[in-house]
Amino acid sequence: MKFCSFCGAAVRVLVPAGDNRERHVCSDCETVHYNNPRIITGCLPVYQNQVLMCRRAIEPRLGFWTLPAGFLELGETVAQGAERETVEEAGAQVNLGELYCMFNLPHIGQVYMMYIAELPEPVFATNTDESLEVRLFTEEEIPWRELAFRTMWRTLHHYFEDRKTGKFSLHVEDIAPL
Repeated sequence: MKFCSFCGAAVRVLVPAGDNRERHVCSDCETVHYNNPRIITGCLPVYQNQVLMCRRAIEPRLGFWTLPAGFLELGETVAQGAERETVEEAGAQVNLGELYCMFNLPHIGQVYMMYIAELPEPVFATNTDESLEVRLFTEEEIPWRELAFRTMWRTLHHYFEDRKTGKFSLHVEDIAPL
Protein backbone atom coordinates (compact mmCIF):
# COMPACT_ATOMS: atom_id res chain seq x y z
CA MET A 1 0.00 0.00 0.00
CA LYS A 2 1.41 3.36 -1.02
CA PHE A 3 -1.47 5.78 -0.56
CA CYS A 4 -4.24 6.28 1.99
CA SER A 5 -7.65 5.11 0.76
CA PHE A 6 -9.31 7.90 2.80
CA CYS A 7 -7.34 11.03 1.88
CA GLY A 8 -4.86 9.94 -0.82
CA ALA A 9 -1.72 10.95 1.05
CA ALA A 10 1.34 8.71 1.20
CA VAL A 11 1.42 6.01 3.85
CA ARG A 12 4.38 4.88 5.87
CA VAL A 13 5.01 1.59 7.69
CA LEU A 14 5.41 1.94 11.45
CA VAL A 15 4.20 0.53 14.75
CA PRO A 16 1.35 2.82 15.85
CA ALA A 17 1.12 3.87 19.48
CA GLY A 18 -0.54 1.14 21.53
CA ASP A 19 0.05 -1.51 18.84
CA ASN A 20 2.63 -4.29 18.67
CA ARG A 21 3.25 -4.70 14.93
CA GLU A 22 3.96 -2.67 11.84
CA ARG A 23 0.96 -1.19 10.03
CA HIS A 24 0.43 1.11 7.07
CA VAL A 25 -0.31 4.54 8.56
CA CYS A 26 -1.31 7.64 6.62
CA SER A 27 1.30 10.38 6.93
CA ASP A 28 -1.44 13.03 6.70
CA CYS A 29 -4.71 11.90 8.35
CA GLU A 30 -2.98 9.20 10.49
CA THR A 31 -5.52 6.53 9.53
CA VAL A 32 -4.19 3.07 10.35
CA HIS A 33 -4.79 0.61 7.49
CA TYR A 34 -5.05 -2.94 8.81
CA ASN A 35 -4.21 -5.90 6.59
CA ASN A 36 -6.06 -8.78 8.23
CA PRO A 37 -6.91 -12.34 7.17
CA ARG A 38 -9.72 -12.95 4.68
CA ILE A 39 -12.60 -15.26 5.57
CA ILE A 40 -13.63 -17.96 3.13
CA THR A 41 -17.05 -19.42 3.83
CA GLY A 42 -18.84 -22.36 2.29
CA CYS A 43 -20.55 -25.63 2.92
CA LEU A 44 -20.55 -29.35 2.40
CA PRO A 45 -23.97 -29.98 0.77
CA VAL A 46 -25.25 -33.51 1.36
CA TYR A 47 -28.09 -35.21 -0.49
CA GLN A 48 -28.81 -38.69 0.88
CA ASN A 49 -25.35 -40.36 0.80
CA GLN A 50 -23.87 -37.99 -1.77
CA VAL A 51 -21.89 -34.75 -1.61
CA LEU A 52 -22.39 -31.87 -4.04
CA MET A 53 -19.14 -30.64 -5.58
CA CYS A 54 -18.09 -28.13 -8.22
CA ARG A 55 -15.32 -28.25 -10.84
CA ARG A 56 -13.75 -24.79 -10.81
CA ALA A 57 -14.16 -22.55 -13.86
CA ILE A 58 -11.88 -19.88 -12.38
CA GLU A 59 -8.35 -19.60 -11.08
CA PRO A 60 -6.83 -20.53 -8.80
CA ARG A 61 -6.96 -24.28 -9.48
CA LEU A 62 -9.06 -24.06 -12.65
CA GLY A 63 -10.55 -27.46 -13.50
CA PHE A 64 -10.11 -28.94 -10.03
CA TRP A 65 -12.98 -30.01 -7.74
CA THR A 66 -14.10 -28.14 -4.64
CA LEU A 67 -17.01 -27.67 -2.30
CA PRO A 68 -18.96 -24.43 -2.86
CA ALA A 69 -17.09 -21.69 -1.00
CA GLY A 70 -15.69 -18.21 -1.44
CA PHE A 71 -14.80 -14.95 0.20
CA LEU A 72 -17.18 -13.48 2.74
CA GLU A 73 -18.63 -10.15 1.61
CA LEU A 74 -19.13 -7.07 3.77
CA GLY A 75 -22.63 -6.86 5.20
CA GLU A 76 -23.28 -10.60 5.40
CA THR A 77 -22.91 -13.17 8.13
CA VAL A 78 -20.66 -16.19 7.62
CA ALA A 79 -23.78 -18.36 7.22
CA GLN A 80 -25.30 -15.98 4.66
CA GLY A 81 -22.04 -16.03 2.74
CA ALA A 82 -22.00 -19.84 2.68
CA GLU A 83 -25.54 -19.90 1.31
CA ARG A 84 -24.73 -17.24 -1.31
CA GLU A 85 -21.60 -19.06 -2.46
CA THR A 86 -23.59 -22.29 -2.83
CA VAL A 87 -26.08 -20.53 -5.10
CA GLU A 88 -23.32 -18.79 -7.10
CA GLU A 89 -21.12 -21.86 -7.58
CA ALA A 90 -23.61 -24.73 -7.60
CA GLY A 91 -26.99 -23.14 -8.34
CA ALA A 92 -28.31 -24.93 -5.26
CA GLN A 93 -30.41 -23.98 -2.26
CA VAL A 94 -29.37 -25.69 0.97
CA ASN A 95 -30.55 -25.96 4.54
CA LEU A 96 -27.47 -24.85 6.40
CA GLY A 97 -26.55 -26.82 9.50
CA GLU A 98 -23.88 -26.21 12.08
CA LEU A 99 -20.41 -24.81 11.52
CA TYR A 100 -18.45 -27.96 10.75
CA CYS A 101 -14.82 -27.08 9.98
CA MET A 102 -12.64 -24.07 10.64
CA PHE A 103 -9.18 -23.94 9.14
CA ASN A 104 -6.54 -21.32 9.90
CA LEU A 105 -4.07 -20.71 7.07
CA PRO A 106 -1.87 -17.95 8.51
CA HIS A 107 0.76 -18.33 5.79
CA ILE A 108 -1.71 -16.99 3.19
CA GLY A 109 -3.85 -14.86 5.53
CA GLN A 110 -7.05 -16.89 5.26
CA VAL A 111 -9.57 -18.50 7.60
CA TYR A 112 -11.96 -21.09 6.14
CA MET A 113 -15.35 -21.61 7.79
CA MET A 114 -17.29 -24.56 6.35
CA TYR A 115 -20.82 -25.57 7.31
CA ILE A 116 -22.49 -28.92 6.90
CA ALA A 117 -25.67 -28.52 4.86
CA GLU A 118 -28.62 -30.54 3.62
CA LEU A 119 -29.42 -30.41 -0.08
CA PRO A 120 -33.17 -31.07 0.29
CA GLU A 121 -33.58 -32.25 -3.30
CA PRO A 122 -31.10 -32.97 -6.11
CA VAL A 123 -31.64 -29.61 -7.78
CA PHE A 124 -28.50 -27.74 -8.83
CA ALA A 125 -26.90 -26.19 -11.90
CA THR A 126 -24.79 -28.43 -14.11
CA ASN A 127 -22.46 -25.47 -14.62
CA THR A 128 -22.30 -21.83 -13.55
CA ASP A 129 -20.07 -18.82 -14.19
CA GLU A 130 -17.76 -20.16 -11.48
CA SER A 131 -18.11 -23.92 -12.09
CA LEU A 132 -17.48 -25.96 -15.22
CA GLU A 133 -19.42 -28.88 -13.78
CA VAL A 134 -21.54 -29.49 -10.68
CA ARG A 135 -22.48 -32.97 -9.56
CA LEU A 136 -23.19 -35.32 -6.69
CA PHE A 137 -20.53 -37.80 -5.57
CA THR A 138 -20.70 -40.87 -3.36
CA GLU A 139 -17.69 -41.39 -1.10
CA GLU A 140 -16.22 -43.90 -3.54
CA GLU A 141 -16.53 -41.45 -6.43
CA ILE A 142 -14.81 -38.45 -4.80
CA PRO A 143 -11.93 -37.34 -7.09
CA TRP A 144 -9.42 -37.15 -4.23
CA ARG A 145 -6.42 -36.47 -6.50
CA GLU A 146 -8.30 -33.68 -8.28
CA LEU A 147 -9.35 -31.62 -5.25
CA ALA A 148 -8.48 -27.93 -5.53
CA PHE A 149 -7.52 -27.22 -1.92
CA ARG A 150 -6.34 -29.05 1.19
CA THR A 151 -9.15 -27.40 3.15
CA MET A 152 -11.69 -29.22 0.98
CA TRP A 153 -9.79 -32.50 1.31
CA ARG A 154 -9.81 -32.11 5.11
CA THR A 155 -13.53 -31.19 5.20
CA LEU A 156 -14.48 -34.23 3.13
CA HIS A 157 -12.17 -36.49 5.14
CA HIS A 158 -13.77 -35.36 8.41
CA TYR A 159 -17.26 -35.82 6.99
CA PHE A 160 -16.73 -39.40 5.83
CA GLU A 161 -14.99 -40.32 9.11
CA ASP A 162 -17.76 -38.72 11.19
CA ARG A 163 -20.43 -40.38 9.08
CA LYS A 164 -19.09 -43.78 10.18
CA THR A 165 -19.82 -42.94 13.83
CA GLY A 166 -22.84 -40.70 13.25
CA LYS A 167 -21.22 -38.01 15.43
CA PHE A 168 -20.55 -34.71 13.69
CA SER A 169 -18.64 -32.14 15.72
CA LEU A 170 -16.72 -28.97 14.97
CA HIS A 171 -13.22 -29.56 13.57
CA VAL A 172 -10.68 -26.76 14.03
CA GLU A 173 -7.23 -27.06 12.47
CA ASP A 174 -4.20 -25.01 11.51
CA ILE A 175 -2.93 -25.80 8.04
CA ALA A 176 0.73 -25.07 7.40
CA PRO A 177 2.33 -24.65 3.99
CA LEU A 178 3.51 -27.82 2.26
